[in-house]
Amino acid sequence: MDSYEDYVKIFDALSHPMRIKIAGLISKDTMYVSELAKIMQISRPLLYMHLKKLEEAKLLDSYYEISSTGKTMKFYKLKKFSHTLTSELLFNLSHEIPVPEKKE
Repeated sequence: MDSYEDYVKIFDALSHPMRIKIAGLISKDTMYVSELAKIMQISRPLLYMHLKKLEEAKLLDSYYEISSTGKTMKFYKLKKFSHTLTSELLFNLSHEIPVPEKKE
């Protein structure tokens, strides 16, 4: 079972509509960063910020290729995963999360 920290990263990564769209776009095939930025109509630095969140949640695979012109190209693909959000899961996770100590 994943720890509550893992689930927090997943929930955080998927809490932004742009990241859900990015994940959906790369769910079937790998995409090159510049191609993805063009489709999303956002800058590459902003795209990298969103991709970083998805990577931290371990939802993406990435790799580099060298183009015929010698340019390094980074590609991303969504990992296969299955998480079912249930009340039982939330109950179990809630017991793992420490309660902060009271300050007096």
